[in-house]
Formats: sequence, C-alpha cells, structure tokens
Amino acid sequence: MKKINLAISGCMGRMGQQLIKSANKSKEFKLVSLTENRKINKKILGIKPELNSIDAFKKANIIIDFTIPKCTLEILKIATKQKKRIVIGTTGFTKNEEKLIKRYSKKIPILKAGNMSLGVNLLMYLTEITAKSLGEKFLSKVYEVHHKHKKDYPSGTALMLGRGIAKGRRKEFYGMLGKKYFNKKTFPYGNKINFNSIRRGEVIGEHEVMFTSGKEVIKLNHESFDRALYSEGALVAAKWLINKKPGLYSMRNLLNFK
Repeated sequence: MKKINLAISGCMGRMGQQLIKSANKSKEFKLVSLTENRKINKKILGIKPELNSIDAFKKANIIIDFTIPKCTLEILKIATKQKKRIVIGTTGFTKNEEKLIKRYSKKIPILKAGNMSLGVNLLMYLTEITAKSLGEKFLSKVYEVHHKHKKDYPSGTALMLGRGIAKGRRKEFYGMLGKKYFNKKTFPYGNKINFNSIRRGEVIGEHEVMFTSGKEVIKLNHESFDRALYSEGALVAAKWLINKKPGLYSMRNLLNFK
C-alpha cells in the first residue's frame, strides 16, 4: 500500500513532537515535511524543519497542524493554493477566525477538532444527549485541568463540551457562553455555561461536565494519561480525510455519531 505523504506544522511543540513519534511508527504515513514559525538549525529524522511556505508543503498529501490560530490561518492560505488536505488540532480561534476556516473548507477538505481523542468525542456526544434530556431546568458548568504550559483557556476541549451543551439545548453557542474562571477552587453553575480552567504541573488533560437541578448532580468526565492518544487520533483523522471532498469535518463525522 502506498504511504500517505505527511507534513507536520508546529513540529517543535509538545503535540508536534508526539506526532513525529507516532508518524515514524506508522506503516501508513511517510513524513516528508516539518515546519515551524521560526528557524530550526537541526534535522529531525533526517528532515530539516522549514518555515511555512509553498515549497515546504509541496510533497505532502496532507498537513497536520497543532500550532496557534495566526499560524494555522497562514498554513490554510498556503494549503488552499496547493489544494492540500489539512487536519487542524489548534485551539483558541475567535468567532471570525472560525468563519474564515469555514470559507477555506469550501475549497479544500478540512477536519478540525478541539480534541482528537475517541473518548473525548464520545463525551461530547453524551454531553449533547444529556443536555437535551435534562432540559433547561438543569444548570451547567464545565471544568478542565491542563499542564502549566498551556496558554489558552478555556481549552479547546472545554469549549467543544460547551458546544455540546448548547447543541443539546438547541441554543446558539456564543449566546450560551457564561463566565470564564481561571484557577478557582470552586465556581458556580449557571443558566449560561460557566467554565473553570486549572493550569498545574504536567497534567495532560482532565475534563468534566456537570449538570444540577439543585436536588441532584450529574457528572460526565474524561481523563487523559498519554499524549499519544491525541497524535494517534490525528493520524486516524488524516487517513480518513484523504479521500474526502472539500468541506469542514469533525471527529464526529469520522466516528459516525448521529
């Protein structure tokens, strides 16, 4: 079977490094390009990291991007010119940036997910079902913990779960956004979705969605122990996307959740 030529952007980041390890072990992918937003004066697996450019992605069939929003949009511009597929694991996009990504997806296939884990995407699906079943009498909140190096908050996964609540209640997500707390020991439930983000140590990822009526509490949670969970999920997403037409896809499409 012919291998899929893979480019990884953000190759020096935590997820970039993990993706390189997972891709190197894979029998389905051939790593052909690594990029960063700064010059790197060393080779990784015989490949010299380059700045994002048309030449850097020339040999790739697909790009996996775990960077920052500004960098992702730069890569999308290049990928669109070259008709390259792209898997986006970057988080922290603004509402306008989300709209821009949707525009790019009319020209190239894009799979975008705040989290590439099967378990987390199942959690989002269960969150949506729970919010729909419980109705508006139940207040909600989302709690998340990540390592101290993570800059954006709430995490992309926490926002995904918030979207699950909003979708279950058939409400517009941005209209449902409540308060965003940081490193608080406790935080309140709300008619809108409140978030609390904890940054400590080297925690890979913990997420919990909570609902209450005042008389009972329902909790849905997920804990990650190994970063390979996300890189392997991203490779599964890349393999799935390789035969898709232009459009904006998610892990939900890949997993065939209704």
